[in-house]
Amino acid sequence: MTTLNEIATIVTAIGGFELIKWVVTWIATRKSTQKKVYEEAEALQIGNEQRRVDWLEKRICERDSKIDSLYIELRAEQQKRLEEIYSRHELELNLKESEVKRCDIRKCSNRKPPSDY
Repeated sequence: MTTLNEIATIVTAIGGFELIKWVVTWIATRKSTQKKVYEEAEALQIGNEQRRVDWLEKRICERDSKIDSLYIELRAEQQKRLEEIYSRHELELNLKESEVKRCDIRKCSNRKPPSDY
């Protein structure tokens, strides 16, 4: 009986009935508590991942708009260059045409080179 008395004395010193009640509650609810903690951690992780995805989507949209504006500028510059090339080619053609129409002898019916002009 002394062992039973010693155990009762230790349990009473530690907290008595409240300790027993706490141990029983802990044993009964440990799985649900672990599941709750796991689900809370999972929810936080999903929230962090969602914020990261939102941030990345926003950044991609910003880059897309920047790329679009750069392409617009590029196309405008290319169009200017093409117009410049076309105008220069037109001037070169006019120069060649005037060289063909040029007469070496002035005020003469016998043109050199012969031409309809």
